[in-house]
Amino acid sequence: MSRVETGVDTPSTINILTYNCWGLKYLAKYRVERLLDLGRRIATTVPTPEIVGLQECWTQEDYLAIRKQTRHILPYGKFYHSGIFGGGLAILSRWPIVESNMVRYPLNGRPTAFFRGDWYVGKGVACATIQIGEGRENRMEVFCTHLHAPYAPEANDSYMCHRTAQAWEMARLMRQAAERGYAVIGLGDFNLTPSNLAYQLITTHAPVQDAWRVLHPDSSLGATTHQLEIARRRDMPSAEYNLRENGATCDSVLNTWRWSKQQQKQLLKGNSVVVDPMTPDPRAKRLDYIFIGNGLYPSPTTPQWRIESAKVGMTERHPTLDCSLSDHFSVEATITRIPQASITSGNALHQRSSLHEQTTDAALGTLTNTSLHPTLYTSYNPSPTSSFLPLPSTRTPSPHKPKSIQSLASSQPYLPTSTYDEILALISSDKERAQRQRRLRLFHFGASVMISIICFIAIWWSNHAGVSFMLVFISTLNFGGGVVQGLIGGLFGGHELRALKEFEWEIEAAKGFAEESEGKAVIPTEGVKQQRSLDDNSRVEERDEKGERKSSVEYGKEEEGTEKELWERVRASEEYSGKENINHARRAQGRFVDFHGNA
Repeated sequence: MSRVETGVDTPSTINILTYNCWGLKYLAKYRVERLLDLGRRIATTVPTPEIVGLQECWTQEDYLAIRKQTRHILPYGKFYHSGIFGGGLAILSRWPIVESNMVRYPLNGRPTAFFRGDWYVGKGVACATIQIGEGRENRMEVFCTHLHAPYAPEANDSYMCHRTAQAWEMARLMRQAAERGYAVIGLGDFNLTPSNLAYQLITTHAPVQDAWRVLHPDSSLGATTHQLEIARRRDMPSAEYNLRENGATCDSVLNTWRWSKQQQKQLLKGNSVVVDPMTPDPRAKRLDYIFIGNGLYPSPTTPQWRIESAKVGMTERHPTLDCSLSDHFSVEATITRIPQASITSGNALHQRSSLHEQTTDAALGTLTNTSLHPTLYTSYNPSPTSSFLPLPSTRTPSPHKPKSIQSLASSQPYLPTSTYDEILALISSDKERAQRQRRLRLFHFGASVMISIICFIAIWWSNHAGVSFMLVFISTLNFGGGVVQGLIGGLFGGHELRALKEFEWEIEAAKGFAEESEGKAVIPTEGVKQQRSLDDNSRVEERDEKGERKSSVEYGKEEEGTEKELWERVRASEEYSGKENINHARRAQGRFVDFHGNA
């Protein structure tokens, strides 16, 4: 922990950078040379980065080499240790890091996929609280992560459930930080495109915005070959357009590590290969993100931020090797502090609302016409195109009158229940696979024990030394493999199943709240809880403290006299932001229903 100097003013702008270094020891070519040049590039980048998140920086030596070149602009830093070979995450900062921890993902690959390594590196979220000025109100929480890599097309990706669970965990950490009143920065290599389920979870369940999509609302949802992009019927993008408008950070034709083997051989021979920026670029996509959000319940003096700019960087090649610095490009964003007067007077909120009215329909039009992922843009901020971040609620929860769980369900947005069903189906499929593989591994262990016993019995009756040797050799190999399979099935198999069950419970709970916010308004009262279904205005039921049910028919005219007051309390109990986002989710589905139950 570092001491914060007094008299430091809160900055008016903050420059943020995230970069996947591709620093795999022994596997990544020219690792030392590339990462040395990376440190120099960070130090000379314009505007100067002030908060940097690095992924795949696996060794302490590489981290220290980068720190040595950037210490004059980023004097504070943290290298995060995790797993067997390290988590590969690091955070650098212009301001002191006052708190830090590493949160490992419960679901992160499988030990049997040793040739991929995700399970062994202990992927998770590097968390850092950064003091950008005096007082607790001038703290920002930074979360740097690297989600599980996809090793197959989306339809055949056996790790999609793990990656979705990791995105859920990331969203939870960012949401909790925002609820503490801090500004939130989430950055890293998320290994997903904006069309992915995991992306929807992050932008819906965390009060953050995708910096790139705020400024480029019409950017691509994936590679040109993705079904959503095909449905949009856009022209084939060039490499330059993908960098400038689509924010493509991976699989670009401009990245030498994504070239064909023949082109890479030309580079190894020292022959320079020049790629025209106007070359068609069908495979490029955006996998790296910077998510930004303001605190939900800040103090009056807490600074609020808006997104000023975002760009793709680190596209230049190494000066002597003529190769790209990594197999990814960086994402760089600048956020600007909103003047306190604008927050106090509500001008910022007004400007955000105006932008929303002008641009929401245009931004959503493409998807609503194709009926594919209609709620892709649902988030805490109703406008996917405004540069203003979600402004915090001015309501402070009363310590004397806590909100009921039902009331909380309507104060934040949720995805459509069909999306949660899709995630639950994904979890169910993963559970079945895990259970099946666990049984097979335990069966393998039992069979290996029996085979070893049979081999030793055969040795007893064998009269030939060669045969006895072969039986011992077979028995040893067989028993060793069986023990490994038994340990994986008995220990890891149970761990994965328990983690999947926890994830399943959390998604089912979110689905329940989503159903509540879509179909019911709940009004907590003293001694009586009244519920009314919005799709059935003809019936009101009450439960008294003893749990006895009473029909509205029994109340007769007495119920009619309180109906107007009841609906006034319904409206009063709803959070403004919650209503707006739920309504926008329904607009995206093409079936808007207002809070009076009118279609």
